[in-house]
Amino acid sequence: MMFTVVGAPGDRRTGLFAAACRTAGLAAPRVVPWAQVLRGGEVPVGPGTPLRIDSPGDDPEVDALLRGPGDPARVGGGARWYAAFTAALGRVAAAAERAGARLLGDVDDIAVMCDKRLCHARLAAAGVPVPEALPPVHGYAELRARMVRAGLHQVFVKPAHGSSASGVVALRATPAGRIRAVTSAALTGSGTGGGSRGGNGTGLVNSLRVRVHEGESEVARLIDLLAPDGLHVERWLPKAALGGRVLDLRVVVIAGEPTHVVVRTSRTPMTNLHLGGLRGSVAAVRDAFGPAGWERALGVCTQAAACFPGSLMVGVDLLVGIGWRRVAVGEVNAFGDLLPGITGLPGTRAEGLDTYAAQIDAALAACAT
Repeated sequence: MMFTVVGAPGDRRTGLFAAACRTAGLAAPRVVPWAQVLRGGEVPVGPGTPLRIDSPGDDPEVDALLRGPGDPARVGGGARWYAAFTAALGRVAAAAERAGARLLGDVDDIAVMCDKRLCHARLAAAGVPVPEALPPVHGYAELRARMVRAGLHQVFVKPAHGSSASGVVALRATPAGRIRAVTSAALTGSGTGGGSRGGNGTGLVNSLRVRVHEGESEVARLIDLLAPDGLHVERWLPKAALGGRVLDLRVVVIAGEPTHVVVRTSRTPMTNLHLGGLRGSVAAVRDAFGPAGWERALGVCTQAAACFPGSLMVGVDLLVGIGWRRVAVGEVNAFGDLLPGITGLPGTRAEGLDTYAAQIDAALAACAT
């Protein structure tokens, strides 16, 4: 048995998946480069072959094919990225159907997960607990008006097609009228960073440092630069904390079972590890939840994954409210399995296996049926 992977050659994801294949006694997977697919090239795959669709990664060439030429560090271009990406997904699905290959991730599922608005709507329609979302907003003035109308003083503003917290803004408005925005997006005075641009020449670039923007004019400029690609805005749920650090969970669900958990902790609203977040203790979180609360939390992740029945794996971002009684799904990720060094929860089919080995095991079991 040989897997085929549409991915980024040399990327850490494809490398870890190849290593898991070798450990399982399988041949190294055939890697079809995203650049080849995005240029309209063939997707070589054989009958019955398990076909894995992986993240396009952060290769500058692939980024240019998806978003157009420019600085890869820029924020923006999500609408163009999404259009190019979903078109490529369609070509992958067509190739798999012609060859009789077995897709491990449904392309329609992936398309929904890569649009935060569609993903939130699908989860909400299925009764999965999610933060309250605002109707569509197209700029700062409309955002503030909708917040006032909904009685919300703090929200998360997310680019509809972003990932890795790119362009995400935690925005708080006090009753006295002060505005505070926390984000990893940095404003550039001239737009030379290649980011999204407004009429004043200002652009946005990604930064590895979370920063604070204060003052209505600066925050308005930030939101208005993000808005053209589409925004998803939802209530900011105050998070539970341990040791003075707020937290959320990334829960990987494989073949319908929550198998791997990472606790992400931070002193800022953004818990992403590349933005300074740290891994926390799963055991401490389980103790804080208690047995019934932990099972309830994992059950919500199972419920979220069931909204994407054609996907062998999804990564669920689970928000934990203050008091440890309320949980909500922030996002569901099509490529949320990059958890180096994390093995499966005790008692699951993935116990002792990393996320890639567990997916290979589940895929082989599915192919045998």
